[in-house]
Amino acid sequence: MLHTVLLRRANDETVEDIQPDLLIGTGHRTGQSPSLAGIHRALAEHAKAQSYPDAATAAPADAAALPADDDIPGPRPARTLHLGDEPTG
Repeated sequence: MLHTVLLRRANDETVEDIQPDLLIGTGHRTGQSPSLAGIHRALAEHAKAQSYPDAATAAPADAAALPADDDIPGPRPARTLHLGDEPTG
């Protein structure tokens, strides 16, 4: 979908003109046209990725440099009620 939008935008077509011709291929809305907001979000995300091309390749190295998860507390244990017990709090 993004490829089609980029090609047609290069030919000076508006997103409003392109939107009815696009179809969602998978998922819950298969066969329907994407919303204008969705198309604009995809264009913005593409522009951001073009602005920072090294971000995707640097992310795994940055994640590896983070401190270990040892100091992060885990989830609290679940409270269970037994028959005859009164709920508290």
